[in-house]
Amino acid sequence: MIICDRYLRARKPILLVDDSPASERVIKLFLDGDVDFVKYHIKNFEESCCAELPTTKAPSVIAVEGIFRDESVIASYVEFVKQKKSQVQEKVNTDSSFW
Repeated sequence: MIICDRYLRARKPILLVDDSPASERVIKLFLDGDVDFVKYHIKNFEESCCAELPTTKAPSVIAVEGIFRDESVIASYVEFVKQKKSQVQEKVNTDSSFW
């Protein structure tokens, strides 16, 4: 069975944030890069789940490609996603030019 990519939905990365300036900068990176994401404030774990997450650093990104914890590494991830998006768009434009 062959499944075409256009019918699959991409999983959005989860951005774990807190109230720090680093988290605000990372959110801005995602917004400026036009990268879809799900924002989850780390304090929500304390209120809605089991307890706080003392070993989890914010900002962090949990994505299909991996887990990214450092601000510079997250910036590299955003650039990677932007390049990947542009390559997919290029392929779509190239494929449709033959029809």
